[in-house]
Amino acid sequence: MHTTLLLAGLGLATLSSAGCPFADPVNIKARSDDDGSRDHVASYEVDDSEGYLTSDVGGPIEDQTSLKAGIRGPTLLEDFIFRQKITHFDHERVPERAVHARGAGAYGTFTSYGDYSNLTAASFLSENGKETPTFVRFSTVAGSRGSADTARDVHGFATRFFTDEGNFDIVGNNIPVFFIQDAIQFPDLIHSVKPSPDNEIPQAATAHDSAWDFFSSQTSTLHTLFWAMAGYGIPRSYRHMDGHGVHTFRLVKEDGTSKLVKWHWKTLQGKASLVWEEAQIVSGKNADYHRQDLWDAIESGNGPEWELCVQVLDEEDTLKYGFDLLDPTKIVPEEIAPLQRLGKMKLDANPVNYFAETEQIMFQPGHIVRGVDFTDDPLLQGRIFSYLDTQINRHGGPNFEQLPINRPVTPIHNNNRDGAGQNFIHRNKYPYTPNTLNKGFPAQANQTQGKGFFTAPGRTVTGHLVREVSDTFDDHWSQPRLFYNSLTPAEQQFLVNAIRFETSHLESDTVKQNVLTQLNKISNDIANRVADALGMAHLQPDPKYYHDNTTQGLSIFGSKLPTIATLKVGVLASQAVNG
Repeated sequence: MHTTLLLAGLGLATLSSAGCPFADPVNIKARSDDDGSRDHVASYEVDDSEGYLTSDVGGPIEDQTSLKAGIRGPTLLEDFIFRQKITHFDHERVPERAVHARGAGAYGTFTSYGDYSNLTAASFLSENGKETPTFVRFSTVAGSRGSADTARDVHGFATRFFTDEGNFDIVGNNIPVFFIQDAIQFPDLIHSVKPSPDNEIPQAATAHDSAWDFFSSQTSTLHTLFWAMAGYGIPRSYRHMDGHGVHTFRLVKEDGTSKLVKWHWKTLQGKASLVWEEAQIVSGKNADYHRQDLWDAIESGNGPEWELCVQVLDEEDTLKYGFDLLDPTKIVPEEIAPLQRLGKMKLDANPVNYFAETEQIMFQPGHIVRGVDFTDDPLLQGRIFSYLDTQINRHGGPNFEQLPINRPVTPIHNNNRDGAGQNFIHRNKYPYTPNTLNKGFPAQANQTQGKGFFTAPGRTVTGHLVREVSDTFDDHWSQPRLFYNSLTPAEQQFLVNAIRFETSHLESDTVKQNVLTQLNKISNDIANRVADALGMAHLQPDPKYYHDNTTQGLSIFGSKLPTIATLKVGVLASQAVNG
């Protein structure tokens, strides 16, 4: 008789066959039908299944041997085939993203649940059953392109809607808040969490002095830090995590009235996380664990689904709830603003070429459509600029929007011209406005003609020029405690264990003490449990921000998975045992 041991007994029950080091690979039959979600880019595909090899200018060639003067002689400078092949190879790589470099993507379809013209003029939400093609890119934040999927990190969840009124992007994360409140601090945050400049260690990890020095000094980071130290930092898969728009946006109706909203993607697979021991084992056995899980799920016909939800709030209520709705480090509890489900997205097609699609897609918080508008969130305002600017660096010019994966499904008519990589051949000889020689075209579109984008008329600003932080952004400790209170005891222990692990790698006693001081403002119990692990003295309670409030929807363990479909468990079998 053979004895067997479920991996659950080893804390490995959540490993899929894609990443399980103890199971044979699953033979997955590729899908022949992707439901048409990538038809808009299919015309750009190149099929090399037959025909002769050609140069970049179309002439048939052979390219396996250089042109030489004699069989053993020197290679000739005139060998244009060699020069073309090597030159292109030398320039294949583009700069990786400064953040979110490690990622995976897929195509899908969003289907609206109804007509939401009572909320927004956005066309993709204008009728029941209306379908809009999408592309989603999941990612980690801090690591390079070659880092492991299961590193503890905030995870990107960026979605593009190819709507019939232009591209709309929700550029979010799997955590609904962010580390900082003002985009001007973003370089400081990223410099602190990146590897040390002297030895490039550690990669894709925050268990080092500079990260925790910043976390304990810039205390707006604490709320997001708690989410990352809990299961949200190590999701079981991309399929088992929610997505969030982070910022407060506006939805604007045809009549110009508007509401404030928070965007959320709620996974229909259920939320699930790894535990830290699993994450470490998987990263060593299969660094592409999350990528492969997503790819295999789609190829086997089990594409993941999410519901798009909004929390809707009145414009005049920005300060009603004890925090500022413009503060991206705060959640809006569902008891205050329940989730309204607007539609469902299913991912049903993998990319054909990773570089051309997943790597070259350019998400931008400034990609909004008619019926959606910004707020004055200072982090959002800075992201609108930064995400555009960084793509100019990555793609060498302003024409990256013309790449197939970035092109909208709607026609482009404007006076933008030339630049590196220009793809369009413009027939209009009069690229300026106003003009008479082209009969005034392309004409101006606005709220009353051309169904143009329009800003919410209610947006008004008055005030002095200041370089200050609003005191409505000051409380950095109440919501981390709310998050902690809302977890199950097991999740609370995971969070404490994660902080212990990270801080045990710190060398500076000053940083350790600063960390304990900030933790103590959230919970004396957490601070002293971490102090015990560090061999440091206990702290007296600092109760100004202590409370016993909880909120729903934050616990991963507190909700059961709706299905076990696509989940796999490995089995270990020993040698035969007598007796």
